[in-house]
Amino acid sequence: MKNPMPVPRSGSVGVVGLLLVFCLAYVLGLMSSAIFQNIYIYNTLSPLQLPVFWSQSSSPSSPQPPPEAVPCILPTSPPSQTTVPRTTSMTPSGGRRMEFTDFLAPSSGVMHNMTDEELFWRASMAPSMKSMPKHVIVHKIAFLFLVRGDLPLRPLWDKFFKGHEGLYSMYVHASPSYTGSPPPDSPFYGRMIPSQRTKWGHISLVDAERRLLGNSLLDLSNGHFALLSESCIPLFDFPAVHAYITGSNTNFVDSFDHEESRERHSRFFAEHNVSLAQWRKGAQWFVMDRVFALEVISDETYYGPVFRHGRHQYMDEHYIPTLVNILGLGNRNSNRSVMYSDWWTPRVRHPKSHSGSEVTEVLIKEMRRGMDGNCSYNGRVVEFCALFARKFRPDALLPLLDLAPKVMGFG
Repeated sequence: MKNPMPVPRSGSVGVVGLLLVFCLAYVLGLMSSAIFQNIYIYNTLSPLQLPVFWSQSSSPSSPQPPPEAVPCILPTSPPSQTTVPRTTSMTPSGGRRMEFTDFLAPSSGVMHNMTDEELFWRASMAPSMKSMPKHVIVHKIAFLFLVRGDLPLRPLWDKFFKGHEGLYSMYVHASPSYTGSPPPDSPFYGRMIPSQRTKWGHISLVDAERRLLGNSLLDLSNGHFALLSESCIPLFDFPAVHAYITGSNTNFVDSFDHEESRERHSRFFAEHNVSLAQWRKGAQWFVMDRVFALEVISDETYYGPVFRHGRHQYMDEHYIPTLVNILGLGNRNSNRSVMYSDWWTPRVRHPKSHSGSEVTEVLIKEMRRGMDGNCSYNGRVVEFCALFARKFRPDALLPLLDLAPKVMGFG
């Protein structure tokens, strides 16, 4: 009897065939992937983008060789895979994708290694579009503190700012030799900018003011800028101050012309295109918008060649008031300050300094009315003319803290 012919096992043949097809597809896939990669990298992306998207790129003339064939070895079980959630904040190279807010302000704080020249150049950049994405940009007031060292009235300001985070920003220009620091829970903490030495009545004060403006202009959400000192206090609560400043259609830069101010004009200024008719004087404590601030830090015609090299005293009382007049910005300026100072009390070169025993409700209300008790706001006469006041001695802190909740509305 003949032995029966063996019947081939179709199942085994099918498995072997599938394995061969899979290995061939795998090798072809690797080769096509490498070819596509070279074509895309060298023909689509610009040379400047290569280091960002590809860490080991070759020159277009010498494309990378295709990868070696990988032996077709199927694992007995697939390796475990961890599903990584997709995020839009990562770039193909693994870095964080920049958000719109990254372009609004420096993310590493206010300290930097820029020179003044570099700072003003960077800060002078401004968007050309009048409209802005209002759902992203919040209009903030930049409070610029020009101080020598400690802020003895800081606890009062801490209470003034409390609860209004996101509506203000802080910049402090102190002496370079100052090594102190406010507590971490204070809004002043970490807000000292790179500074240089200043001297009373010297042009270095204007340098410091421009430095404060330059640093605060780096944050595009800062819409107004208020210059203050360590002896200043707020006369109202934060919402009232914010509404008064942001709701005004003019700036508050003191700029006037009278006989006393003309005495400081000299032949030097006339020879450098600053005539006596253009000369102005005013208190240095300004509140201005971005347009004014950009003009101040971008000025290369009058500041460096004229005011800074003129070697005259008290230029902090003349530079910005005169610049506003020369540039024809007077129609957008109230020509007054919102800083109260008592110049009526007998003095030498400084306004009256108030001690703790003088702090009363009557004093605060008198200061609010300003020096003249009558001023204009958006074309109409208003009762309150001053938002801040100076000068207050350190011993005035406790009386002010006691009075603030009752009279000023905070604390």
